[in-house]
Amino acid sequence: MRISGPNGPTLGSPAGSVRRTGSSGFSLPDMASATEARGTLAPKAAAGIDALLALQGIEDPLERRKRSVQRGKRALDVLDDLKIGLLSGSFDATTVNRLRDAAASLKSASGDPGLDAVLSEIELRVEVELAKAGQF
Repeated sequence: MRISGPNGPTLGSPAGSVRRTGSSGFSLPDMASATEARGTLAPKAAAGIDALLALQGIEDPLERRKRSVQRGKRALDVLDDLKIGLLSGSFDATTVNRLRDAAASLKSASGDPGLDAVLSEIELRVEVELAKAGQF
């Protein structure tokens, strides 16, 4: 029984894009026909880049906590500098500017309720000192 048709095997039919030569060596198919048969598709690298950027935006809670602790320490250091400047009589405007920068950096939350409470108290103290410095 012989099966022929679109779904049946076609034994003995040569491949159309393979170049046959008289030698018995290996030959590659014609590259022009291979590139014509392949359709042009949009590159999918853009989706991969978006995913990488989204992953970079995800913040580790431990890193966020460390940065919040550092911001709190900087604010306390500026408050100490202000105290030393006021006690020594050498109050300068650069300390007030540093206090404003410290107050702006304390606005973001750390994710830890206890740390956020301490940072809000530091922020309140910085705001009070800024208000006092505005009266001089």
